[in-house]
Amino acid sequence: MEFACGFVYVPPSVTKRDAERPNVAKRSALLPRVKPLRPCRPPPPRPTKSAEAKTPRPTQPGPEVKAGMTSIFYVNPDKAAADSSKQRAPPRSALLPPHMKPAAETPPPLGTRANVKRPIPVYLTLLPGSLLDESLASPSASKEPLPGNPNVLLVSLQKLLSEEAVPTTRGEPASCSTCGSVTDSCYENVVDECYFCQRRELPGAPSMPQGPQDVLFLLRPDEEPLCAADGLLLFCIDISGSMSITSEVTEGGHVVHKSRLQFVLEAVLRCVQRLSERQPDIRLGLVTFNSRVTMHGNENFPSHSLSSAELHNCDFLKETAAGFPTPPPLRQNKHHLRRQVLGLCHGGTTALGPAALLTIEIASRQPGSKVIICTDGKANTGLGDLERENNDARTLLSSTIFYQDLGDYAASRGVTVSVLSIEGTDCRLDELGRLAERTGGTVVVASPNRLHSEFEAIIENRMIATHCTVTLLLPQSLHVRGEKQAGHKGTREVGNVAPDTEITFQFGAREQDADAPPTGNRVCIQLQIRYRQREGHMMLRVITTSRDVTDDGEHNDSAEDHLYQEWIKTMEPIYRHKDGITRAVTDAGAALFYTMMRSNRKTISLKEKL
Repeated sequence: MEFACGFVYVPPSVTKRDAERPNVAKRSALLPRVKPLRPCRPPPPRPTKSAEAKTPRPTQPGPEVKAGMTSIFYVNPDKAAADSSKQRAPPRSALLPPHMKPAAETPPPLGTRANVKRPIPVYLTLLPGSLLDESLASPSASKEPLPGNPNVLLVSLQKLLSEEAVPTTRGEPASCSTCGSVTDSCYENVVDECYFCQRRELPGAPSMPQGPQDVLFLLRPDEEPLCAADGLLLFCIDISGSMSITSEVTEGGHVVHKSRLQFVLEAVLRCVQRLSERQPDIRLGLVTFNSRVTMHGNENFPSHSLSSAELHNCDFLKETAAGFPTPPPLRQNKHHLRRQVLGLCHGGTTALGPAALLTIEIASRQPGSKVIICTDGKANTGLGDLERENNDARTLLSSTIFYQDLGDYAASRGVTVSVLSIEGTDCRLDELGRLAERTGGTVVVASPNRLHSEFEAIIENRMIATHCTVTLLLPQSLHVRGEKQAGHKGTREVGNVAPDTEITFQFGAREQDADAPPTGNRVCIQLQIRYRQREGHMMLRVITTSRDVTDDGEHNDSAEDHLYQEWIKTMEPIYRHKDGITRAVTDAGAALFYTMMRSNRKTISLKEKL
């Protein structure tokens, strides 16, 4: 795992920022407002009622100045000199408190002008402008919170799932009963408390884990693996009436017209031939759909078709798929499969939803299997109908839920689903793309003459693990941002892992949180990756690291990958609102959106160089 910066950044608290500001005298309320500052010393207490009653009121009416207020206006010098020459009776101050009695004034020497400015109390002295500006300058600006969040953790699953240099421990690790963190042997007597569960640094609280920093656990070593063979490869091909539309192509110097179905079948046959040479033991199956859904058999088992009301019953479809045999190895079924492909013809409607359900159910027998759906139109028959959305809002809602649930089911069984549509068609990839996005597949809009290359790219992208779940554990003083589980623990259901799969976590401290870790301390962070190997064993890798805490934004510039950070910043709001963004967009827009979501740092860097 890689951190975007070398420290854990916490924003400086409000009280700390206020404490760092120097004490500056308060300005008059009549001056333009600035940031409020506390006075150097408090004002004197108010006089008692008895003293206030005996205090003589001024004989000359004039503007009253409230306590705590000063005037910035100056008096006419000639008038001030005339007023000062008049004899005034001294105010009675015998009953005033000692600190309220006026100091004895000495008359000014002859020939000097009287002070033309009214005296200002000491606790309201106005500092010179230059000194005031210096006190409000940059010292606190450097401690202002950063506009972005540098606490980003990049998890490259291909690197972390390579188990060559990591020691393997057999059996389940000791874990906290509250948060699930993998603890050290010194925590065996701790039942409900660990480092990641404590609220703050308290006396006697568990210290940071001191055990191995990187450990790989083989879970349930005595249990037989579920599978040890390669996954299945199943084509789910649309043969509806719209596949009869032709396009002009040049072959051998002559212009010919070929239908969409012809392009698809030629691409499938080329893949069959190539796989028979390179991977003769792969198990390849075929499912086609129009008004009927047909699961094509082999030489020992006939094909089976479903239609009408059968396409609306989810449980019946699953039971039928469970009773259909697994395709034999390609070396045994190659010629029979070629005859079935060449015998296909177009016609009818598009029962895409039931066909996808049947194909995924067959592929779920073998974790790591792949399903490739190729279509040119909206699903309009059976489950997952997307064509009647304008007439029945409930149908659209049920169809959306159907594809979401189907994607979750495929991911839980280790099946990868990719969706290909033909250029110039409307297949509602905004809904079908959920299958690929949830299972780690791809969404492609391809021209008819490029279908074979797209098929090959999907087939060569092999899964390295399935049933993958990534968990990030932080101290209680930090929290994970943007995940389903709010708080100090975040869990990401990844499902199938491809060689280029990368995910990111964002974390940090709340700006107003009093329990935020103080600057200069170290915090412990734990990453847990639970997955199933291609051989079928369940594994758990635990990586524990510690980072220094700082509130200085200057520490977070050197190690930051600016290109990838900008990509994360751009995609984060889009990813959070993907359900609203993908609705009512074209197939090309939906394909671009899902491709952007799957882009990783390597892909972006290559595109930047180009």
